[in-house]
Amino acid sequence: MSRRSPIDSAVATTKGDDGTTGLLFGGERIAKDDPRTEAYGTIDEAVAALGLARANLGAKRRIGTLPPVLGGLGDLILRIQRELFVAGAELATNPDAWDRLEDGRTRVSAAMVAEIEAILVKAEAAITLPTEFVVPGETVTSAALELARTILRRAERRAVGLHRAGLAPGEHLIPYLNRLADLLWVLARAAEQAESRRATPARRESRQGSRVRVAQAPGGSR
Repeated sequence: MSRRSPIDSAVATTKGDDGTTGLLFGGERIAKDDPRTEAYGTIDEAVAALGLARANLGAKRRIGTLPPVLGGLGDLILRIQRELFVAGAELATNPDAWDRLEDGRTRVSAAMVAEIEAILVKAEAAITLPTEFVVPGETVTSAALELARTILRRAERRAVGLHRAGLAPGEHLIPYLNRLADLLWVLARAAEQAESRRATPARRESRQGSRVRVAQAPGGSR
């Protein structure tokens, strides 16, 4: 690809016009379709989808329709968004620079996994769990959380591939993404129930009285 002359822009450098991008730490520029780029780019997608959920909560707060039980959800989502930048940094580091990574800042730590697990357990205890697969879309907030969850599952799959190829530095990244996707599913249900909405079952006619395993979505890993 030919490279154009730089333009007078603080954002567009034109360096990526040849289909390459730079990693956060170490190494030469890599292809934009490199598995690492795909992985941390997918993390970026999840962060953006979470922004939709947070923006909707903010709008509800401003017009006075935010249920009190969801008062702290926006702050929790912001925390998750910031933590995902840590996961993204880990994925955007070349092996020759792994020694530069710091737990909790540029590499997912065991403490981050433990904290998400604690939040998950608390959130799960506060809702009524569906007993079968559900269809997203009861509320804007829950739908945005589900969108973020499915994107995060894709990031998890990409991270598994990197781990298999020896390109994932830390041992806590995949458990973190796995547990966080579980949490987003629970938070989506909490958002629905806070607005007195019930998740729509995936089956058109659901058998009453029969209990099946709690499930997130087909293909989801718990």
